[in-house]
Amino acid sequence: MDLFEYQARDLFDKHGVPVLAAAIATTADEAEAAAREIGGKVVVKAQVKVGGRGKAGGVKLAENPTDAREKASAILGMDIKGHEVRTVMIAAAAPIEAEYYLAILLDRSNRTFLVMASVSGGMDIEEVAHTAPEKLAKIPVSAVDGISLAKAKEIVAAANFPLDVADQVADVLLKLWEVFQSEDATLVEVNPLVKTKDGKVIALDGKITLDDNAEFRQPDHEALVDHAATNALEAAAKAKNLNYVKLDGQVGIIGNGAGLVMSTLDVVAYAGTKHGGVRPANFLDIGGGASAQIMADGLSIILGDKDVKSVFVNVFGGITACDAVADGIVQALELLGDKATKPIVVRLDGNNVVEGRAILAKAAHPLIEQADTMDGAANRAAELAAK
Repeated sequence: MDLFEYQARDLFDKHGVPVLAAAIATTADEAEAAAREIGGKVVVKAQVKVGGRGKAGGVKLAENPTDAREKASAILGMDIKGHEVRTVMIAAAAPIEAEYYLAILLDRSNRTFLVMASVSGGMDIEEVAHTAPEKLAKIPVSAVDGISLAKAKEIVAAANFPLDVADQVADVLLKLWEVFQSEDATLVEVNPLVKTKDGKVIALDGKITLDDNAEFRQPDHEALVDHAATNALEAAAKAKNLNYVKLDGQVGIIGNGAGLVMSTLDVVAYAGTKHGGVRPANFLDIGGGASAQIMADGLSIILGDKDVKSVFVNVFGGITACDAVADGIVQALELLGDKATKPIVVRLDGNNVVEGRAILAKAAHPLIEQADTMDGAANRAAELAAK
């Protein structure tokens, strides 16, 4: 789960990372009041979970509360890379002398943690990483040893931080490691980490990604969920422990196993090029040991998607036998009754395929069509969705 900047700032503050005074606002009136409370110049920052806010005009300096109101009014409602700005953060402005970069992340490729540090932080850190990689130090961190003060100082030295801020940066890195560990994060990033004109090192902007798999031991993280942006179908699927992602197409997809589902998305997208650009409407993996009930739950969610015009069920029977899948399809249609109005193309193969096909044939439901091949089923599902 990606956090908004203000949420990352609050977690930084909780763990002792130096931050500036700030407040959030959802209206121009609230922005003016927040600026008055903070005092002095403030920065009005769009709260969206995407980069490039500054270049898109989503970050503006305000001289006073009235100016903050005007700037907030201009930013609220903006569309930044497809994300509508519903909230702004009003933060105290800082006189910046230098900008740095610090991040701790999970390095899946090498199965370890990684610290990235640079004395060239700011909006163009991606450009620095691309054109001058020598300016971005990358230091692996053992999950066993972690980051001690000595290790933090070693990293800071390797990244060539100036001596006058080295100790402060090392202290910030140590506290970021605390955030990373105690909050079960997969990414903790500060960009920029700034040196102010009075010599203080402050986290001016932050990004945190939390590990969804650690929810069971992080009950406080529920308060960080952006329910306003959560897709209702994804929320319903999550409640049923289904691995579902809403997409922007018209063919609902159900499969068993992530690899098969991904292949199904590709085959449907290709078939859709022959039928007016029809595309997959979702990713839904019912898993390797799915029961008839899980199949029914998944089908119920997909049939409840107003964008779905047809459904493609693609199952290779293994642990999940084809007869159980067929039972689930029939069960789901019985439960939905008249609410089920969308055609369903089913391709079964593998364990108990004969039994599964027989169950569907016996049910003789008018919405169900069977296909022998993956390509044939994808083409038929795309054709039905295009009607």
